[in-house]
Amino acid sequence: MSFRIVSPGATVGQPPGASRSFSGLPPARWEGQMITSELLAAYLACPMKCYLRSTGLKCSENQYSAWYHKKNDSYRRIGTERLASVYSHALAEGQIDPRHLKDAQWQLAIDQVFKTAEFSADIHAVQRPPAQMEPFEVTPIRLICSNRPSRAVRVTAAFDALVLSKVTRQTIPFATIIYGESWSTMKVHVATHIRELTKIIHKLKTLLSAANPPVLLLNRHCPECEYRDRCRAKAVDKDDLSLLSGLTEKEQARLNKKGIFTVNQLSHTFRPRRRPKQLIAKPEKYHHSLRALAIREKKIHVVGHLQVPPHGTLVFFDVESLPDRNFYYLIGVRIETGGGHFTTYSFWANSSSDERKIWNQFVAVLSDFENPILIHYGSFETKFLKTMCARYGSPPEGSTAAEAIASSLNLLSLIFAKVYFPSYSNGLKENARFLGFEWSDTTADGLQAIVWRHLWEDSCDPELREKLIAYNNEDCAALDLMTRVLGQLSDYANADEAQPLRTDVIRADAIRPAGKWRPFKSPISDLQEINRAARWDYQRDRVFVRFGTRRRPLKQSAQRAPAKRAQKIVFASVPRGCPRCQKVWRRKGRLLSRTVHDFVFGKYSIKRRVIQYVAQTYICRSCGYEWGLSNLRLHGRNWGWNIVAYFVYNVIGLRIPQLTFQHSINRVFGGHLVRSSLNEFKARASRIYCDTKAKILDRIISGAVIHADETGANIKGHPGYVWVLTNLTDVVYILAESREGETVQHLLRGFRGVLVSDFYTAYDSIDCPQQKCLIHLMRDLNDDILNNPFDEETKLVTLRFASLLRSIVDTIDRRGLKAYFLRKHLRGVDRFFDFLKRSNFRSEAANKVKQRFERNREKLFTFLRYDGVTWNNNNAEHAIKSFARLRDIIAGSSTKKGIEEYLTLLSVSESCKYRGVDFLDFLRSGETDITTFARHRRNAE
Repeated sequence: MSFRIVSPGATVGQPPGASRSFSGLPPARWEGQMITSELLAAYLACPMKCYLRSTGLKCSENQYSAWYHKKNDSYRRIGTERLASVYSHALAEGQIDPRHLKDAQWQLAIDQVFKTAEFSADIHAVQRPPAQMEPFEVTPIRLICSNRPSRAVRVTAAFDALVLSKVTRQTIPFATIIYGESWSTMKVHVATHIRELTKIIHKLKTLLSAANPPVLLLNRHCPECEYRDRCRAKAVDKDDLSLLSGLTEKEQARLNKKGIFTVNQLSHTFRPRRRPKQLIAKPEKYHHSLRALAIREKKIHVVGHLQVPPHGTLVFFDVESLPDRNFYYLIGVRIETGGGHFTTYSFWANSSSDERKIWNQFVAVLSDFENPILIHYGSFETKFLKTMCARYGSPPEGSTAAEAIASSLNLLSLIFAKVYFPSYSNGLKENARFLGFEWSDTTADGLQAIVWRHLWEDSCDPELREKLIAYNNEDCAALDLMTRVLGQLSDYANADEAQPLRTDVIRADAIRPAGKWRPFKSPISDLQEINRAARWDYQRDRVFVRFGTRRRPLKQSAQRAPAKRAQKIVFASVPRGCPRCQKVWRRKGRLLSRTVHDFVFGKYSIKRRVIQYVAQTYICRSCGYEWGLSNLRLHGRNWGWNIVAYFVYNVIGLRIPQLTFQHSINRVFGGHLVRSSLNEFKARASRIYCDTKAKILDRIISGAVIHADETGANIKGHPGYVWVLTNLTDVVYILAESREGETVQHLLRGFRGVLVSDFYTAYDSIDCPQQKCLIHLMRDLNDDILNNPFDEETKLVTLRFASLLRSIVDTIDRRGLKAYFLRKHLRGVDRFFDFLKRSNFRSEAANKVKQRFERNREKLFTFLRYDGVTWNNNNAEHAIKSFARLRDIIAGSSTKKGIEEYLTLLSVSESCKYRGVDFLDFLRSGETDITTFARHRRNAE
């Protein structure tokens, strides 16, 4: 019996008739290449690895990949021998015939290769129950040496079962994985992975039939891959974005759309941003563009102020482990003893039974020093401390060791997003190598340490143990160096900006984009003084006056002192009858008057005047009620209502900043407005029109159609959200602290009309007919076509939808939004959804579009059955744009109360706009009901 032994992480060799060389890839691909379980496993790790393996390209493996493949082959060989010894009485010889499984006598077949027209599976073992057992199910077995089977192993086992089911023409519900040192078993249900496997196979077919290799993207699998050095060299040669650790594939695609493909290009996009005071306490955002800039300039870039380790005895430690066993076998400690001297400890565990011993030794060392500060690099050691305390107990509470463990410091947390070294990642080795530190073994890393540990367990070679201890001690020394450098950087970054610049460190906050007006900075103080002497105001004030040229002061128009005597008297009209009991039997009350500064509006002019408002009050002889007190409509002690109305019109209606309005009024009209008065204007107007806003909301909720939308707001640096509800005549804005659906659900709990909205899921729980915005859907479909230019299935669905919607829009243009004329298109809608139901798309994008249509079927064409319901949400979006323009003016400077005042006045302003009413005229009228004002205006015309 002859068979091949191929490790699960490897792929099949080069196919017949295909010749490949290391120097390059073939110019074209063959069609119909078979998909094997090994190619599938390679694709799950990296598409580029799968492509290179399919071409037969050979590379010299790195030490880890070579060791892993050898270990996996050995595990498979031993595992099949164990299985063969169990089924020695019923072991198949050679390749089995899948067509006669029920008649066969064997119960185990080893190293079987099954092929179909498209697939090939190299199955480690096939188990068959005795012929008399029911149900009769054949099970593929896969052996993997790791103690933790990965997702790729489970999917590959499901693929084995899928191919075997196609060959045997019977359903195989599950596959078995034998794994780890204890020869544990895992059952993989094929139904759980079949949908994912179908998508992967489709992508794999596209990859293997492509003429060009896939886009090179370095990922987490690269350190384990035999093509690591080749791909890394090509990425460095291309200056590829995937060199930057932490830059996700989605972020790379977004940058590619902007035309950014290299690290050098990304480095030119960094722009420093001044952080608001409200966000100073929050963590700094990580900037990949700043990392790229540091690489380009080969200098360290620092952002903001840096923290330094607290004072105490610095204890640097590093841990080595076997992750799949969850076994920690080496703890390295380096303790600074002062004067540049240090002490090192290495606690070694021969087996897992020694783990408790090395933990106790580590705790004992911490207890010997006063105020120890535990410092490590990364979250691996944090997990180690928690695991050890859970397994073997924490040190006594209040002890030195317990306090050190509880307050351990991850040095990476002080560096992340604050210090950018000119390296592609924040790894200890890359950053320490930039600082000049080198390891005695240049190949040493975490994966290589795993190889050395396993080789030591097999041979007990003392040289391997010394290698591991030396590597661990050097990690601690590198950590010591990084801590000292961070202390130096913190002294520099936290110092005054006037400190002379260091040549190897740059403050990122001080970077300014190159331009004509960039500030002049120089380490030479004389040049700074010369530049200061060239300023415009310095020359006019200090130089020209000595030359004999007197500076002429700017002419300012003389501001006359505000008049004190009334220039106009206005008598307020008072109702004849009592507003409370409606009786006309009255007597005169107090005569009220107030002299204020106000505006007088002419037909084409505005004048500032000192006006005396006079109001005669009356007292009802029947009920004793006094009326006429509120007819003065004054604001404060110095300002009349017209100037308040003019302020609201400018700030809310015209979106003019308050400070600009203040300067304009004081300069043009000779006023003396201050900022506090403007804030009081807004607050007073908001209180007056609070009932107006409530009436607008009641009219909207009692109507037949509501358009709803939401957007973000900035409340003194804190996030907030503004919901807008509108119909064709009214608009109301509501402030909420979150974007959760409770706000809109509470507002619309009594609404029974049609709700027009976007596809935000918060609207789905509202109990009323709904119409989703088809403009949003159309834009999303258009983006899908642009992102998938060769996806004909997505394009077909979009064309069918566009044709249907175009005919509906033509009818609306001719007949309007009348259900009587629009119902005829319901048949076309049914035909469109029947087309979707019959279609079986292969494209992932097309299937997503299909699912979206089917999920929202009852909400896409509701407008065909109701009068006056639009097919888009442009009404609400237009209202949102009005708030967005006001939001730009406010710029996060207002409190929650101030935002609510703005929204009240904006609701009135936009409702006037929707009704065709002049906002300034409405404000000046003193009326608080927009409907009443609009009716009176129409009657007057």
